Amino acid sequence: MKVKVCGMKHNIAGVAGLQPDYLGFIFWESSPRYFDGVLPDLPPQVIKVGVFVDASIPFILQKMHQYGLGLIQLHGNESPGYCRELRKAIVAGINGENKVGIIKVFPIKDSFDFRLLDPYEDACDYYLFDTRGKLPGGNGYAFDWQVLRDYPSGKPYFLSGGIGPANLPQLRIFLKRPEAQKCHAIDVNSRFELQPGLKNTELLNEFINAVALKH
Repeated sequence: MKVKVCGMKHNIAGVAGLQPDYLGFIFWESSPRYFDGVLPDLPPQVIKVGVFVDASIPFILQKMHQYGLGLIQLHGNESPGYCRELRKAIVAGINGENKVGIIKVFPIKDSFDFRLLDPYEDACDYYLFDTRGKLPGGNGYAFDWQVLRDYPSGKPYFLSGGIGPANLPQLRIFLKRPEAQKCHAIDVNSRFELQPGLKNTELLNEFINAVALKH
């Protein structure tokens, strides 16, 4: 099981040293975790994810090239048509065998109509399920994962939404269930923070080792 640490802003090198699979950087100015700095050298195996909210395609491409992003996470109301146009623009803007994937985020509260995924099946590479709240992300509490028992797609997904150290027992149970077969990665953020964008590396290290099935 892979781990994504999102909302990176301050102790980036320290968190990267824990070898998570993904580091997420938020390029939405209204977020307290908005990133507009200089990246330190990161281990090549750590994939950088850019998080965008209803951004223009030129803006996404600019950040993709500036920071060497490996995944684009769309956290707003982006349509399937927008995702397809973004994919075309990404392919046109990169050379060689490099591939930049697209994650489309869907918020969940008590229930979810999975028919909403159908138009996106050929428009993105992953889904991400987050808790519906006041903000596009980082609301700090989890949704009911039992909703995913009805997940109909063969597409891999990221599980997000207020996941923290206290969720480990519940997470171990979930990852053994059939609906977790397509769970590609666990996405964590606010529950591992000392302040927005500053992560508690001790707690993260314990969590990454546990989720990576080293327990």
